Amino acid sequence: MNVLFIEDDRMNRRVVNDMLDVAGATMVEAESAEDGLKLIDEQDFQVVLIDLRMPGMDGITAVHHIRARTDAKAQVPIIIVTADAAIDLRERCLAAGADDVIFKPVAMDDLFEAMGRVLAKGSGGDAMIV
Repeated sequence: MNVLFIEDDRMNRRVVNDMLDVAGATMVEAESAEDGLKLIDEQDFQVVLIDLRMPGMDGITAVHHIRARTDAKAQVPIIIVTADAAIDLRERCLAAGADDVIFKPVAMDDLFEAMGRVLAKGSGGDAMIV
């Protein structure tokens, strides 16, 4: 499984990479939303993880760009990763086109459960992640 993590904090990327490595997934890193969008042009990903708050383009804007594509990549499952605790945050992210939201610090169980949910949704319920 090829996962893109768009996150400006190197330590957060490293922690999530270690978690995904346990599951045998390959993680590609992008330090900015702009870099992440370029990687989506160049590669296929089964899941995209996007930090909500980054310098430059934020996560919700990046989700809008992905969902506005005219190819199959517009449907890639997207999980917003955030430390933001706003009451309506989950609803705003889902309304923007994200498939799920998880909170920092990222727990392995939360990450894998969210990935399992978004992958199952796209496959009619047959997808699994360890």
